[in-house]
Amino acid sequence: MQGKINRLEELDAALSSQSLWDNPDKAQEISKEHAFCSSQVKKISKLMTGIDSCEGLLEIFTSESDPELQQECILELEELERNLGDFELQKMLKGEHDVRDVIIEINAGAGGTEAQDWADMLLRMYLRYGEKAGFGSEIAQILPADEAGIKSATVIFRGENAYGFLRSERGVHRLVRISPFDSNARRHTSFASVSVMPDIELDIQIDINDDDLRIDTFRAGGAGGQHINKTDSAVRITHLPTNIVVACQNERSQHKNKATCMKLLKAKLYERELEKQEKDRDAIAGERKKIEWGSQIRSYVMQPYQMVKDLRTGYETSQVQSVLDGDLEEFLRSFLLSEYNVG
Repeated sequence: MQGKINRLEELDAALSSQSLWDNPDKAQEISKEHAFCSSQVKKISKLMTGIDSCEGLLEIFTSESDPELQQECILELEELERNLGDFELQKMLKGEHDVRDVIIEINAGAGGTEAQDWADMLLRMYLRYGEKAGFGSEIAQILPADEAGIKSATVIFRGENAYGFLRSERGVHRLVRISPFDSNARRHTSFASVSVMPDIELDIQIDINDDDLRIDTFRAGGAGGQHINKTDSAVRITHLPTNIVVACQNERSQHKNKATCMKLLKAKLYERELEKQEKDRDAIAGERKKIEWGSQIRSYVMQPYQMVKDLRTGYETSQVQSVLDGDLEEFLRSFLLSEYNVG
C-alpha cells in the first residue's frame, strides 16, 4: 500500500511539471499510470475501511444482542466479501496488456440466419456486460444480415482491465435452441467466433507500410442520419500482405473512421503475431491446437435443457438468460482462477 502511495506522489509531481506536456505521448502514458495507481489506492483504502468497520461492529455485537445490529453486521460482511472477491480477481490479471482497453470482433459462423442471429445475441451480451462493468463502449463497425441478426461487428470497450477480463471470451461460442426461424420448430445448433485484442497504443511499435494498404471509402448504411448515409464517410482498409480487412463507419468524419481503422489493424496485426508465437511454442511442445468451428470454448444450451458450460474450466450454470443478459462474472472468474493456478 505504501509503495503505491509513494508512486502516486511521484506521478503527481511528474504531471505538475510543465515540461512533461511538451511530449504528449509521454504525458498520456503517465496520465494513464496515474489513473490506474489512484484507482488501486482507492480500492485498497476502501477494503481497509471495510475491515475496520466490520471489526468495530463485531465487537459491539459480541456485547449486545441486537437483531438490527446483527443484520447490519451481515450486510457489512457481505459487501466486504464482494469487494475482496473483486480485488482478488484483479490481482490475477498478470498479463502484459491486461490493464488496456479491448477490441472485440464477432463473426457469424456457417448457418445463415441462425448463426447471424446468434452473433447479434453475443453482441448484445457483451454490451450488457460492459454496461454492468462500467466500461465505455463504441461500436466501430457492424454489418447487418439480410434477414435478421448481424454478419459481423467490432466493439471497443474502454475501462480499467477491460482486456484482462474479456480476453477469456476469445474462441468459438455454440448455441443450441429451438429455432425461431424454423416453421417446424426444430432444434438448431449455431456457431459464432469471437476475437479479442488489446487496444494497443503508441508505446507499442507496429510498423505498417503505406504501400501495403488498400483504402476504400463508402457510404455507411443503417441508422445515423442523412449526413452519414449521403457521404462516403465509412472507411475500409485491406492489409495486402495478410489480407486482413478492417472497417469503421461509426463516425461522420472520414478522417476519424480512418484513424479507428488503423487502430483496429494494428491490434489485429499484433494479435496475429501473438498467435504465431503461441503456435510456435505449441509445435515445440508437441501440442497442436485446432482453430476451427468444432473447437468451441463455451456451449449455450436452451433446448432440451437450460445450461451454459465453459468447456475449458468446467464452470456451468442453468441461468442461460442471465448470462445472455451480460452476467459473465463467474465465467470470467473461473477462467482467471484456472489460468492463475496453472501459472
